Amino acid sequence: MSDAPPIDPVRVCSARGCRAAAVWALRWNNPRLHPPERRKTWLACTPHRESLGDFLGARGFLREIAPADGSPTLDT
Repeated sequence: MSDAPPIDPVRVCSARGCRAAAVWALRWNNPRLHPPERRKTWLACTPHRESLGDFLGARGFLREIAPADGSPTLDT
């Protein structure tokens, strides 16, 4: 048994190949599959916030963009 404190997981950007720390939570749902109150979350670093948001927005999935810290859809 270890006395070390638990490691705080680093939130990583959801963009393909990006390993940067995520600072944005893009909350979305697919209205064909999910009830209106259901939210899924993609994480984004600042450089990928717009492109990931555009991808979700073009499909009508994007519901909101909020800072990742304190996002109600992420486990802390």
